[in-house]
Amino acid sequence: MDLFSSNKTDNNKIKVTDAVRDRIPDGLFLACPYCGTQIYNKQLGDFRVCPNCDYGFRLQARERVALFATDFVEFDADLTIDQTDFPGYQEKLDRAKKQTEMNESVLTGSGRIDGQAVDLGIMDSYFMMGSLGSKTGEKITRLFEHATSHRLPVVLFTASGGARMQEGIQSLMQMAKVSAAVAAHQEAGLLYLVVLTDPTTGGVTASFAMQGDITLAEPHALVGFAGARVIESTIHEKLPKDFQRVETLLKNGFVDKIVPRQQLTSVIGQLVALHQGEVADV
Repeated sequence: MDLFSSNKTDNNKIKVTDAVRDRIPDGLFLACPYCGTQIYNKQLGDFRVCPNCDYGFRLQARERVALFATDFVEFDADLTIDQTDFPGYQEKLDRAKKQTEMNESVLTGSGRIDGQAVDLGIMDSYFMMGSLGSKTGEKITRLFEHATSHRLPVVLFTASGGARMQEGIQSLMQMAKVSAAVAAHQEAGLLYLVVLTDPTTGGVTASFAMQGDITLAEPHALVGFAGARVIESTIHEKLPKDFQRVETLLKNGFVDKIVPRQQLTSVIGQLVALHQGEVADV
């Protein structure tokens, strides 16, 4: 139901004139991308979760650090993309850097989640849709190499539109490079925990997002490889509504558990503690 309406005969809606409507600040009311409920922005709370369906609105990487981690120390903050001549690419990078205060689409570092020491990676969908570029892959690879040498678990929050096509084959090769670092980390007997967030798609889904020892997901997150419209145009069939939602992935064994955002700190802390052989409050 629309919250505002100029229809004077509908007593269930707040009646406003165009002049009043123009005075309403942008972003005061939001529509949930999953259930469509119109929400007063203060209702989302610090975790920015829909009170109707528990969908987690998209967060920037630094917002997630503030919510989930303590004692965070950033890695490779100055690692930047090599100059490229792809038309308009530099302008897009400059806008993304300004919006996110990051030099790349992933934030990496060490810290603690619920008291447990981890190496942490958070992909940021506000930086060119969290696309996987050459330096994104380099930062994630270095994260796993650091965790392996220091015998630490890795917690990685994924959010991506896939490989960054402006960098061509260099972006695609990051899938293999990161996967090799993940394999070395796992061969060392260390824990890799993935948290799938909305959206996780493309080459990220086809590689390291699905290679975790434990795979968690936020409610109703979109996770897949190709987009629904591409698949429908290929197979000439209409896909089910929740075809690429994590609830469907859970039913088919691709996800271990769907965890509401408010509970992630506790659940991750318990899983890391159990893997480390420590006593956790369960």
